[in-house]
Amino acid sequence: MEKKDPNPEFVNNAFDLIRFVWKNKWILVILSLVAFIASVAVSLSITPRFRSGVVLFPAASVSLSKSLVETSSISTDNRDILSFGEDEEAERMLQILHSNQIKDHVIKKFNLMEHYKIDPASSFPYTRLDKKYKGNIKFRRTEFMSIEIEVLDTDPQMAADIANEIAGYIDSTIHSIQHERALEAFNIVEREYESTQHEINLLSDSLKKIRQLGVIDYESQAASLNTAYANALVQGNTMAANAVLSRMNMLSRFGGIYVELSKKLESEIERSGQLKAKYISSKVNLEQTIPQIFIVDKAVKAERKAVPKRSVIVIITTLSTFMLSLLVLLIIDLIKAES
Repeated sequence: MEKKDPNPEFVNNAFDLIRFVWKNKWILVILSLVAFIASVAVSLSITPRFRSGVVLFPAASVSLSKSLVETSSISTDNRDILSFGEDEEAERMLQILHSNQIKDHVIKKFNLMEHYKIDPASSFPYTRLDKKYKGNIKFRRTEFMSIEIEVLDTDPQMAADIANEIAGYIDSTIHSIQHERALEAFNIVEREYESTQHEINLLSDSLKKIRQLGVIDYESQAASLNTAYANALVQGNTMAANAVLSRMNMLSRFGGIYVELSKKLESEIERSGQLKAKYISSKVNLEQTIPQIFIVDKAVKAERKAVPKRSVIVIITTLSTFMLSLLVLLIIDLIKAES
C-alpha cells in the first residue's frame, strides 16, 4: 500500500503561516508579553476566595405519627423516618434552600451587609447584597439525589460557618412551615375530642339517674317483670301483681330513654376512641420534631484558595492575545495585498 504524501497546498499554507509569524514575531511577542504582564497584575489584584461545602440527603417525607404511633394505618408508602428522600424531597429541599427565610437568617446572623462591605446608604444596597449572596452561595442537586451547599468567601472559616449554618437551619425552617398547619389540626382534633368527652359525661350522668330509679337493663328486666306479673296473677296475689305492675310502669316510662341513651353512649365511646388516636397522633406531629436531613459531610475550613486560578487566567489571557493579534495581523496583511 502506497503512502500518501501530505497535501501540498496545506503544507505551503502552513509554511506561509510560519513565515508570517516569524516576520511579525516582535509584534506578537510584545503584545503577548503585555497581555502576560497585565493578566498577572489583574490576577494578583483579585481577592482570593475559599470554598467550603456541605453534602446532605433530604429525609423521606413521612408522617412521624404514622411511622411511630399509629398501628393500623394503611399506606402504599413503605418508607419510614430512616429512609432517604427521592426526587420530590430533593426538589422541595432546593426550594427551601432558595427561600427568603434562609437567606434573611444567614444575612442577619453573619452581618453580610458589613462583611461584603456594602454601604447601606449607597444606591440599591439590598440588590447588591442579594447579588453577592447568590454569587457566593450555591445549592445544587447531585446525580446521587444528595444536595450540595457550596459557599465561597474571602474568609475560609466564614465560608465553612455559613455552609454549616444553612444546613443546620433547614430543620428550623421546615418545622416552622409545618408547625402552623400541625397546630391547627391539633386544635380541631382537641376540640372534637373534648366535646365527645363532655357528651359522654352527660350521657353517663343521665343513665346513672335512670339506674337509680331501678332501670338497669331494659330487655332483661322487661322479660323478668312480665314473667313475675303473670305468675302473680295466676297465683291470685294481687299485692304482688300491683307491685310488679308499678315497676313495669316505671320501666315503661324510662326504658325507652334508657335504651336510647345507652346506644348514644356506646356510639360516643367508639367515636371517642377514634378521636383519641387522632388526638395522640396530632399531638406527636405538633410536639415532636426529627431531623429532616442526613448530613454526609460537614463544611470544614479550607486550607487553599479556590479562586482565582491565577495560572489559568494568565495562560488563557496570553494565548488569547497571541491568537487575536495574529488574526488581526493576517487581516491587515490580506487587506494590503488586495489594495
